[in-house]
Amino acid sequence: MKYRIDKKAWCLLLWLVIGSAVGHAQVSVEATIDSLQLLIGEQTRIRLEVNMNARERLLLPQLRDTLVAGVEIVEVAKPDTQQLNDGKRWSVSQEYTVTSFDSALYYLPPFEVKVNDQSYFSKALALKVYSIPVDTLHPDQFFGPKTIQEVPLTWDDVSTLVYAVLAMLLMGAVAGFFIIRFRNNKPIIRIIKVQPKLPPHLAAMRHIEEIKADKAMQRDNPKVYYTALTDVLRIYIKERFGFNAMEMTSSEIIECLLREKDQASIQDLKTLFMTADLVKFAKHSPLMNENDMNLVNAIDFINQTKVEEDPNAPKAPTEIKVEEKRSKQGRIALMCSIAATGLAAAVALYVVVRQLIYLFF
Repeated sequence: MKYRIDKKAWCLLLWLVIGSAVGHAQVSVEATIDSLQLLIGEQTRIRLEVNMNARERLLLPQLRDTLVAGVEIVEVAKPDTQQLNDGKRWSVSQEYTVTSFDSALYYLPPFEVKVNDQSYFSKALALKVYSIPVDTLHPDQFFGPKTIQEVPLTWDDVSTLVYAVLAMLLMGAVAGFFIIRFRNNKPIIRIIKVQPKLPPHLAAMRHIEEIKADKAMQRDNPKVYYTALTDVLRIYIKERFGFNAMEMTSSEIIECLLREKDQASIQDLKTLFMTADLVKFAKHSPLMNENDMNLVNAIDFINQTKVEEDPNAPKAPTEIKVEEKRSKQGRIALMCSIAATGLAAAVALYVVVRQLIYLFF
């Protein structure tokens, strides 16, 4: 019975030792330093890294100004956390930038961190700080203080100031222009150019000259040729005699013209329209001399019925001035333009003042 009790006690003790060792193995603390040797005033970084299980409570050393006597802390970086083993482990690191102004060999004690209120320590570090060697046997190498010298201004020094002044003046002038326009509230004057309209007979003759110049259309496509020729005549008749020839048949056009002119002068035009109808609807193939004759008949009809312009009649204006009141949208646009240019001028003024203070004060 005594043997059994001792065996159980040893098993329990072994289990506690193994559990304690595993628990300690789950947390590791390591401290490294970038440089073990420094000159007075130089800086180096100490990196503290803690590896532990995820979501455990960690308390890093609360260091502020001094690491040890003679070693000053310049900067404490924010802790950086990395996840390991699919988020099961954390690696937390923190950097300390240190310096020293006294030459000596410094012992840096272990860093203490707490994980779940249990303390863990890193290894101790050493830092050797050297003074700058001075050759006291040759004092001529040392020079006294220099007098204050004026540094000449360069273009790089004043370029920003110059550009800011130009931008301020430009934006101020534009803002002033918009303010004057807004306060005057003058109507907007637009000039519309009017293209003078040709008389009906001149417009018709221009189109006939274009048809006449297209020899291929007369030879290869008589349907398109007669359609273009009769369309020119229909437009001329509409503008010259005042009835809508574009919506009328050939016979209706001839009847209306007979009421305006005698039958002898309309006979050649009647022949032209009959030929055009045969070509368009009966697939008639006219000869080339027939096409030329109908073209001449169209020109003769226009010349016989045209009305010459009165040279003493007042000519139509080529430009028309239209005055429009400024709309609400226009006033809003002016106000936005004033605000934008005024803000730009103010920013430029701020830059000018800042540069002047920087250069001369």
